[in-house]
Amino acid sequence: MKTPVTVLGLGAMGTALARAFLAAGHPTTVWNRTPGRSPELDELGVTRAATVADALAVSPLIVVCLLNDDSVRTTLAPAATELSDRTLVNLTNGTPAQARRTADWAAQQGAEYLDGGIMAVPVMIGGPAAFILYSGSEVAFERHQAALAELARPQYVGSDPGFAALHDLALLSGMYGMVGGAAHALALVSSEKISPTAFTNDLLIPWLTAMLGTLSQIAADLEYGAAPGAAGSNLAMQATAYVNLIDASVDQGVDPAMVTPMGELLDRTVAEGHGDEDLAAIVRLLRKVS
Repeated sequence: MKTPVTVLGLGAMGTALARAFLAAGHPTTVWNRTPGRSPELDELGVTRAATVADALAVSPLIVVCLLNDDSVRTTLAPAATELSDRTLVNLTNGTPAQARRTADWAAQQGAEYLDGGIMAVPVMIGGPAAFILYSGSEVAFERHQAALAELARPQYVGSDPGFAALHDLALLSGMYGMVGGAAHALALVSSEKISPTAFTNDLLIPWLTAMLGTLSQIAADLEYGAAPGAAGSNLAMQATAYVNLIDASVDQGVDPAMVTPMGELLDRTVAEGHGDEDLAAIVRLLRKVS
């Protein structure tokens, strides 16, 4: 028999998690603040618990996917005694500090704790493209890795409970930065009679794909230091040219709010004497902010 699992929270993501466990043959108990949510799970054989305590009592593996950090604590606290000798997997989006606090609290209740960052949208759960980052108890991860793999490819990133959230938010930062830049690009081209679809498919996607190859070198320069004179496109030149991006946006009636901060960072980096370096210098500048 496969490991019984409890899922707390039946939003879009929680429902997808429960569905994946059920499809893989895990006895699955669910609880949601609003009873009866996601009725399609009933046809798949889900068990609905009337209370959080009832939901915790029946499974060694507890997966929580709620709105935010506050809702995790307020949901679990009244039934905390039921967490003893169980593994609590918190897949609620949060910060590293919140994950560490919840891990400490879970330990006080006698539970093993794993924090998780879901790198997928609900429709991807159970499919090959999704992965979930985990940090915290390595013992718990190894014990339940097979069950967690039913949701998405599990990737353990360290014993510090905050590391999954840190990796998650860092990846989201990269995504939002890319999408934000692409949104500005589309605003620029659509300010004229240019097809945004053709621009995206024929030019923007190939360009961004090619530029992704520079990330490995930026990371290597950051970790190991750049070779003297190695900058192929130094920041002084980039800062000078970047002004044109702002000016053209204003001329085209496009709000430059999405791209102005990068120009400011370029100018600051050059002003601090790093004009002959490449983009890794910006990372070091960002890390100086307390």
